[in-house]
Amino acid sequence: MAYLNAEQREKLVNDLKGLPFNKAKGKVRGMDAASRLVYYRNSQGVGRWLTRFDLPTLGTRVTLVESHKDTDKNGKIKSEYDLAEIIAEALPGNNS
Repeated sequence: MAYLNAEQREKLVNDLKGLPFNKAKGKVRGMDAASRLVYYRNSQGVGRWLTRFDLPTLGTRVTLVESHKDTDKNGKIKSEYDLAEIIAEALPGNNS
């Protein structure tokens, strides 16, 4: 299969928008049999959690960015994650 070009990566981002995190994660993992989870809910900023997949067959790296907040429900603190941003970029070697 050929590498994804910029237009196809933008289409992928638009397809993933509006999906819940788990469905978006499953769709990305299912796109490439050689997909690799780079990191899962890695906190690299306050309130931002990143999950990254490398899709080497497609020459694409997909990062799912979630916003995180803690809420108090009936005296218990619950964590809530919302898919805030999706980044699809070319891997090194993908010049399309």
